[in-house]
Amino acid sequence: MEIEKFELGPVMTNAYLVYDETKGTGVVIDPGMNPDRLIDRISDLKLKIEAILLTHAHLDHIGGLEEVRTRFKAPVYIHELEQSWLSEPKLNGSAFFPGFTPIVCKPAENTLTGTETLSLLDEQIQVLHTPGHTPGSVTFYWDGLAFSGDALFQNSIGRTDLPGGDYDILMKSIRNTLMEMPDETRVLSGHGPETTIGRERVHNPFVTGM
Repeated sequence: MEIEKFELGPVMTNAYLVYDETKGTGVVIDPGMNPDRLIDRISDLKLKIEAILLTHAHLDHIGGLEEVRTRFKAPVYIHELEQSWLSEPKLNGSAFFPGFTPIVCKPAENTLTGTETLSLLDEQIQVLHTPGHTPGSVTFYWDGLAFSGDALFQNSIGRTDLPGGDYDILMKSIRNTLMEMPDETRVLSGHGPETTIGRERVHNPFVTGM
C-alpha cells in the first residue's frame, strides 16, 4: 500500500492518495482546492478510485471534490451530520472568506454514522466519529494509520472557533478515541507533518497528561 500526500490550496491542506499500484486501485482522502497535481498523479498511475473519503466538510478539504469526483466517477463518503454542508457555503465556510468562490457540491453518495467499517482496497477501514472541530468530523483508521482530518496535529489540535466547533467535545474525541490507539499509530493530519500517537502523547501540550 502506498500513501502520497498533496498539499493543496491556499492553506496547504493535506489531501491523501492511498493506493495499491499492483491492483490499480486507490482512495482519495480530502481532495482540497486546486487538485490538479492530485488528478494528474491518479491519471499517471491509471488508478481506479474506489472512494473519496471526507474527514469533514470545511472548504479547504472539499474544494476539489467535484473535479475529482467528476474525473474519476468515484463515490463520496461523509458523516451524515455534514451532508448538508457540502452544498451550503455558510456551513462549509466558503461564504465567509474573502476571495473564495462559494463552494456548492452535490450530495455525497454515502453517509456515515462513525460506527461502520468500510471494505476498500481489500482493507477494513474503521470510521471513527471524532467531533469537535466540526460536528461530523471522522477519523479513518486501519493498518496502523489514522487519517484524523483537523482533529489532531503535530503539537496541536484543530481549531474550534468556527461554526459547529466545540473545544470540550474535541478534547473528549482526542482523549477517548485517538489516545486509545497504540503509540505507534501513524497520524496523517489535515495540515502539517505526519506524527504518531505516542509522540503526541508526550509532546503535544494539549494532550500531555491525558
